[in-house]
Amino acid sequence: MKFFLLLLAAGFCRAQYSPHTVSGRTSIVHLFEWRWVDIALECERYLAPKGFGGVQVSPPNENAIINSPYRPWWERYQPVSYKLCTRSGSEDEFRDMVTRCNNVGVRIYVDAVINHMSGSGVSAGKSSTCGSYFNPGNRDFPAVPYSGWDFNDGKCQTGSGEIENYQDANQVRDCRLVGLVDLALGKDYVRSKIVEYLNKLIDIGVAGFRLDASKHMWPRDIKAILDQLNNLNTRWFSSGSRAFIFQEVIDMGTEPIKGSEYFGNGRVTEFKYGAKLGTVLRKWNGEKLRYLVNWGEGWGFMPSDRALVFVDNHDNQRGHGAGGASILTFWDSRLYKMGVGLMLAHPYGFTRVMSSYRWDRNFQNGKDVNDWIGPPNDGGVIKRVTINPDTTCGNGWVCEHRWRQIRNMVAFRNVVDGKAFTNWWDNGSNQVAFGRGNKGFIVFNNDDWSLSVTLQTGLPAGTYCDVISGDKIDGNCTGIKIYVSSDGKANFSISNSAEDPFIAIHAESKL
Repeated sequence: MKFFLLLLAAGFCRAQYSPHTVSGRTSIVHLFEWRWVDIALECERYLAPKGFGGVQVSPPNENAIINSPYRPWWERYQPVSYKLCTRSGSEDEFRDMVTRCNNVGVRIYVDAVINHMSGSGVSAGKSSTCGSYFNPGNRDFPAVPYSGWDFNDGKCQTGSGEIENYQDANQVRDCRLVGLVDLALGKDYVRSKIVEYLNKLIDIGVAGFRLDASKHMWPRDIKAILDQLNNLNTRWFSSGSRAFIFQEVIDMGTEPIKGSEYFGNGRVTEFKYGAKLGTVLRKWNGEKLRYLVNWGEGWGFMPSDRALVFVDNHDNQRGHGAGGASILTFWDSRLYKMGVGLMLAHPYGFTRVMSSYRWDRNFQNGKDVNDWIGPPNDGGVIKRVTINPDTTCGNGWVCEHRWRQIRNMVAFRNVVDGKAFTNWWDNGSNQVAFGRGNKGFIVFNNDDWSLSVTLQTGLPAGTYCDVISGDKIDGNCTGIKIYVSSDGKANFSISNSAEDPFIAIHAESKL
């Protein structure tokens, strides 16, 4: 026990596990490929008032401009330098966004691409978002500067220089990932340039980092970089605060590299979460909602205090990364809302909501050949996020975070934060319910027949507004009303054909 307490103390000293959200805010949203000016506005007009804790932003550093295919989303993962200019905006716009979001209590987390530079096959020249010259074939990135000495070409042991076998941890970490030239993170000079970049962002006011492709970096190299980072900016964060770290490690349990190897550095993306949740809600392989009674660690997931969880992300919503066909996305809106609702109601992990853009899918032999398409744009310039009269988004932006069911479940999670998982009920199939102490209760019907049942909610007596079918506005409810009796019980009826076959009530939705 003493050793465990020591570990706990060490964890709190280093505190890369805390997102530093304002008290009472418990989720972040990934505004994928948004412009900095639109994120600043969204923090002020929507995210702060609705209780969102922070935003994961797309990589802010200079990248290669890819014209074949035309301006794909993945060009953002092809660094040329650490200058802060991309199609999302300039350094001044980035600084303004960070300041404005922090000023309304919404944190900014940067997607940090530090494993590699651009693809070795990209042509030399100045086709980059700040106009910097680069020659990846010669490993020449003078705007950093990096040269041939700074890459792992001599360390990689495969004939092609590419990762050829994911069962070999050395290859996965020392060779090129899909042609991207692999930085030698074991070298002090390379580490110093990355530290310089991350510290600049910290000093601007970011709260932390998603470390892209962490699986392709040695945990000790990541640690050596993190140990040199500045504390967070005391204009917005308490003295001694350390950057929140969440590392992208795809560990589906079939390869030698384990997510647990990275726990010492910060949280880790739990990719099994969305893959399994999708399988359950789709009812594949005989899976049922009732099996979620021990959801979380009981399903072989990492410890809750090390997990960053999500239903889908920018990779796997288009068939990349992990999870395959089971992943739920905005294209499957009915099941998707249930999945996000369940994630936000359940205590496991730190939750991230996805906010996407639409693209023209084109499936050929089961694969979307348009999975590369970048954000809505005019001639390569990202389109403004427009807001419709009904508060949804236009111009091709999906804005799942603005869907009533998702936005209201973000609030639900804030209300029930810290309360125990209680009052589980199931019908032996795909109708389940659970509470969060005396603060919230949620019921799902994913069966092919209606649900009508009286359940113990754990909530005080009163009339509650269901935040899935409506909103509590000026003491009235625009959706279904739920009556909790003096013994804490309430009757729930959910048709299997309901637009949203789930109901959620919480302390703050009481009328």
